[in-house]
Amino acid sequence: MGAKFAGTGSPRKRGDLDDLDVTHEINVTPFIDVMLVLLIIFMVAAPLATVDIGVELPATAAEPAPRPDKPTFVTVKPDLTIAVGEDTMAREGLATALDAATKGRKDERIYLRADKAVSYGDLMEVMNILRNAGYLKVALVGLDGRN
Repeated sequence: MGAKFAGTGSPRKRGDLDDLDVTHEINVTPFIDVMLVLLIIFMVAAPLATVDIGVELPATAAEPAPRPDKPTFVTVKPDLTIAVGEDTMAREGLATALDAATKGRKDERIYLRADKAVSYGDLMEVMNILRNAGYLKVALVGLDGRN
């Protein structure tokens, strides 16, 4: 006699248990989790792999370059007026005033100082005037903040 299964009124044979539907699916959730962890590891490690070249630079005992006896200062004031030394002038006369102050020596270093209120664009305009006048050695002057 066959066994009776719950819910059915008919006896079944032992081999009928194989009729259950079997699904053949791969659970990809762990695979995706592993891939995301690897992605994060590579995203963190990639910037660390681009390290600067380690070079031991030789030490120098050289002193900083001395300032000339009479440096040529170009000053940009907060109201955007320009002064060479103590003389205020228009932007158009800057090249002529520098030629007079440096005695025509274009290779002399020009010390450019500007007020904190002067915008970067206005400072660049003055630097362009200096470059167009032939003065390519320009030093920016600031306060020593190493207190």
